[in-house]
Amino acid sequence: MTNLTDTRTRILSTARELFHGRSYADVGIKEICDLAKVQKGSFYHFFPSKQDLAMAVIEDMADEWAHGFIAEAFDKALPPLERLDYLVDAAYYWQKAAKDLEGRMPGCLFGNLALEVSTRDDVLRAKVHAVFEKASSQFHETLVEAVERGDIAPLDAAATSQAMLAYLEGVILLAKTGNDPEIVARLGPAIKTLRIELKHDN
Repeated sequence: MTNLTDTRTRILSTARELFHGRSYADVGIKEICDLAKVQKGSFYHFFPSKQDLAMAVIEDMADEWAHGFIAEAFDKALPPLERLDYLVDAAYYWQKAAKDLEGRMPGCLFGNLALEVSTRDDVLRAKVHAVFEKASSQFHETLVEAVERGDIAPLDAAATSQAMLAYLEGVILLAKTGNDPEIVARLGPAIKTLRIELKHDN
């Protein structure tokens, strides 16, 4: 059982690195198997297709984030607005570390996949969308709590949470395009100024 688990883990980690560092379309099953040092038969034992592998990669990274820096950033022990600062700092240091190590920014795996597959693969698009929806819900809970505490004025928490997620993803994309993580540090804090006003029926 341990050997099977190790084999699956090697395939997942190899694919995740390749998908993130290059692209989903650019990476083939043979390359993944070669780098992971597994036979194609072992690959297909765990993953019937490349699409199934990509789904597992998304789940694996989403789970790691959920129990890693996302959990730390949205820790209920932190005041709501400090959670946003923590999230921006975490995004910056993660991208900077990758740039220092590899010479280039990888960006956000979910954002990268969304741009690449959304118009070509509805299954993967839906999977990434679910990750974004979960992330948006974290922003939403934070905003609701901030309003309840009186830290910010009432706003449309649902719409603002989506705007905040879109802003952060956009900043990371801009930084990736410029290969400059300092863009995240410079622009990221403005996420706290975003707000969508509540609509009042006349």
